[in-house]
Amino acid sequence: MPDTLGLRVAVDIGGTFTDTVLMDGGETILATTKTPTTPQNPTLGALDGVRHVMTQAGCDWAQVTGFVHGTTLATNALIERRGAKVGTITNEGFRDILDIAYERRYSQYDINLQKPDLIVPRDRAWTVAGRMDVRGQEITPLDEAAVPKLVEALREAGIEAIGICLLHAYANPAHEQRLRELLHREMPSLSISLSHEVSPEAREFDRLCTTIANAYIQPLMSDYLADFAQRFAAEGITCPILMMTAGGGMTTLETAAALPIRLVESGPAGGAILAARVAQGAGETDVLSFDMGGTTAKLCLIDHYRPQTARRFEIARAERFIKGSGMPVRIPVLEMIEIGAGGGSIASSDRLGRIQVGPQSAGSEPGPAAFAKGGTHPTVTDADILQGLIEPASFAEGRLTIDVPAAEKALQTHLGDAVGLSAREAAAGISEIVDENMAGAGRMHAVESGKDLGSRTMIAFGGNGPLHATRVARRAGVKRIIIPKDPGVGSAVGFLYAPVSFEIVRSRYTTLDSLDPADLNAFFNTMITEAESVVRAGAPDAILQCKRSAFMRYQGQGHEIEILLPDRDLTAEDLATLTIAFEAEYRTQFSRSVPGMTIEALNWSVRVTSKTNPLRDAPRKGATSAPSPARQTTILCDVTGTHRQADIHDRAMLTQGARILGPSLIIEPQTTTYVSADFIAEVAPDGTLILTRKEGAS
Repeated sequence: MPDTLGLRVAVDIGGTFTDTVLMDGGETILATTKTPTTPQNPTLGALDGVRHVMTQAGCDWAQVTGFVHGTTLATNALIERRGAKVGTITNEGFRDILDIAYERRYSQYDINLQKPDLIVPRDRAWTVAGRMDVRGQEITPLDEAAVPKLVEALREAGIEAIGICLLHAYANPAHEQRLRELLHREMPSLSISLSHEVSPEAREFDRLCTTIANAYIQPLMSDYLADFAQRFAAEGITCPILMMTAGGGMTTLETAAALPIRLVESGPAGGAILAARVAQGAGETDVLSFDMGGTTAKLCLIDHYRPQTARRFEIARAERFIKGSGMPVRIPVLEMIEIGAGGGSIASSDRLGRIQVGPQSAGSEPGPAAFAKGGTHPTVTDADILQGLIEPASFAEGRLTIDVPAAEKALQTHLGDAVGLSAREAAAGISEIVDENMAGAGRMHAVESGKDLGSRTMIAFGGNGPLHATRVARRAGVKRIIIPKDPGVGSAVGFLYAPVSFEIVRSRYTTLDSLDPADLNAFFNTMITEAESVVRAGAPDAILQCKRSAFMRYQGQGHEIEILLPDRDLTAEDLATLTIAFEAEYRTQFSRSVPGMTIEALNWSVRVTSKTNPLRDAPRKGATSAPSPARQTTILCDVTGTHRQADIHDRAMLTQGARILGPSLIIEPQTTTYVSADFIAEVAPDGTLILTRKEGAS
């Protein structure tokens, strides 16, 4: 019997589908569903999903004691430029921080270079006199007499949100706080973001961009979150709603409304959390997480059960694969590469007659042509249907009618005729392009991190991940794939395994030889208290864990590397250990250290998390068997390029040890696992599918 005393719900709103998962107190998944995302009001699609799983499990809303939500709304608002009319206030003499940026071009010899859109034009950038030094000492008082004229300018420009970024506010925020107080006194409805709250780190350009991005989406996200909470409360949800963050943890609605920039990429973060947990359960220390949904594909490297992390990423790049061509945002994130390659990605031909796929997506409205909802352009899903890799009768739990002739017509009319191919040949071409795009992105991401994909196990999930996993793995040189349980809603499942957490990264410059341990401990304790207050709001009774880090470099260098610190107060004896740890990590990344160089630390990090439940042991493995297929179908084999008969298996009917030869399709409610002809699938003791490439397969 399910433990219904502690039901937990997770909702992941994607660009095409909204995924919903209901889990009981014993971590057994009771029900899952995918519902079309409702772009005009994403909450409506979320409500449909939760109503469906509650009805399916026969549970009452009052039994829900945990609710976690992740959304692409913040990301999409930034990419599609659907935020508030925003301005900036910086120090007098620093009006042109955005235009100066890094004082370089991201593509030096491109005469048609398109500069990143940083949201705020120069005529909406204002300044105010006042100055702090690098240690937070006031050099010049804030010019409060200039505020009335500033207010007049903001009103005249119709400003709805303002980002305030003053020099060295991370060291002393007094001027930013006073300026907010004065502005709110005259403009109570103005949405204000302060840089020392959004991103309290050195590097003025990055900090300003992050503050602008937060201010830009804050009114939209604040209204959305309030509406979301109100609608679910009306349905009977009484527990707090927690939001998934880009750093892989959960936070409260109040914190999310104040710092919505931390919600960017929150859905993919849930997928990385799931992959790390699956990797730990399987004992796989080196993993590639592969999450392919309806709009994008996300790949993340996971080492020793920890997803790779970063403190900076870019939004809305002018050139998809060129660093520096987007708007930099400096917050703690799980590092992954994301490309416009999903089931809804639209295929077209360029002027040279070559097939291109994405990044444009048909989304949920109108969706792929086969959805019969008004879409006419061919998509990756249309191509998979025409190759026989999606069974129309079982797609989307049978709740969405698949129009195969419409898919064929779209492929022929909008692509095949343009490139001189039949509809089915065009479908095969789409698969070749999109699979190579994803494999290429994975290879590039690994190379940039100094790692190799060939020795890694892929963990594939998402609505389209299991369908494309073997095809992408072959191109990436990966020989082993794990498909977890309920992969179609993998990111939402990951939400339920994530801890409540909050990370603070703050700048405080010092060299190791002049570091004062007592002073640094007091600095850490202030950050820990601040982070704990956020975590306690979402997990009042949880056992808390704290991780401390230092970001260090050799004196004169421009970038730092992260060094883990002891989870306790530092002593004078720790200074020598820090030097050893830094030089060891430096040698790991750059093959050598520089003896005798002064080491300096610029940033310090604290991450407070609630303790999560340990993994349960899987049952012992039984004997392998070859189950009888439920039926057969004709597919276009990606290995031979010919049509072949493929077995169809119902995943729910497969037992532990079941062994399936490719080509085969393993069907479940929200996705299909395609076992290519050069792979063998086996059901592991914990119910996951293990796909292994056959020996000698080329």
